[in-house]
Amino acid sequence: MAKRLVIALGGNALGNTPKQQLDLVKKTASTIVDLVEEGYDVVVGHGNGPQVGMVNLAFENSHNKVGGTPEMPFPECGAMTQGYIGYHLQQSIGRELKKRGINRPVATVVTQVEVDKNDSAFQNPTKPIGSFYSKEEADKIVAETGYAFVEDAGRGYRRVVPSPKPVSIVEIETVESLVKSGCIVITVGGGGIPVVKEDGWFEGVAAVIDKDRASAKLALDIHADMLVILTAVEKVSINFKKPDQIDLDEMSLSDAYRYIEEGHFAKGSMLPKVESCIEYIENTENGRALITSLEKAKEALMGNTGTIIHS
Repeated sequence: MAKRLVIALGGNALGNTPKQQLDLVKKTASTIVDLVEEGYDVVVGHGNGPQVGMVNLAFENSHNKVGGTPEMPFPECGAMTQGYIGYHLQQSIGRELKKRGINRPVATVVTQVEVDKNDSAFQNPTKPIGSFYSKEEADKIVAETGYAFVEDAGRGYRRVVPSPKPVSIVEIETVESLVKSGCIVITVGGGGIPVVKEDGWFEGVAAVIDKDRASAKLALDIHADMLVILTAVEKVSINFKKPDQIDLDEMSLSDAYRYIEEGHFAKGSMLPKVESCIEYIENTENGRALITSLEKAKEALMGNTGTIIHS
């Protein structure tokens, strides 16, 4: 039986505009098909921060003009990004499979992820979405819209929305069925469309679930053999960008907790990745997780680079 991998793609795999994304996903597709060629069953999750911010802003700008478009709720913006990111990934992965003579179907599942409506995250928005702005630009948008902004890892200011924890993946049975049939599945796009239960069914809410947390939940639910988080760096580091930076080949759970306590991982970048790996490993038997760059994924799975997190 082939080993199952859940791959969580970072923003560097997708870019910030549709055209940039279409170019970048060709490289992403090559990495994914490399892993398929190695005999893995691959399930792909991805972020959508820049994309959902772009779609939401476009609708808001148009809505505010005379004769503009109807106002578009935030969950629907998330669904749109799942669709067009999934389309780009399907196209590129399908083309790469065909080029290599591999006969495997690829499908995107528009995925809802249940969250708790009483999650404290709704009172404390923290998830960055959309473009980066200067302090002056961000202050102007706050004055006009009332949005919340934060400084994001030294790269500028971004709008923040609530980021509740995933409780359950609504379409998990569909995903499991597709994986069993041999399909490469793209799911929990952007962390999934956040929904809460109302009168026995689900309603969308304005939030963004962290894609690494959703991918960890996915990996648990489909009993994946490994959670693989692909990001902009080859290895997890402590003392990042300091003279005494240390790149880690491996990290135990006790190490991870200690490094978090010591403040080594930034909230807007590495912290949710490490916490997602911890969540996965603590809730599965013999679970292991890997953090590395997109370019080094195959090499890292062979044990030659990347950071392995284990119990």
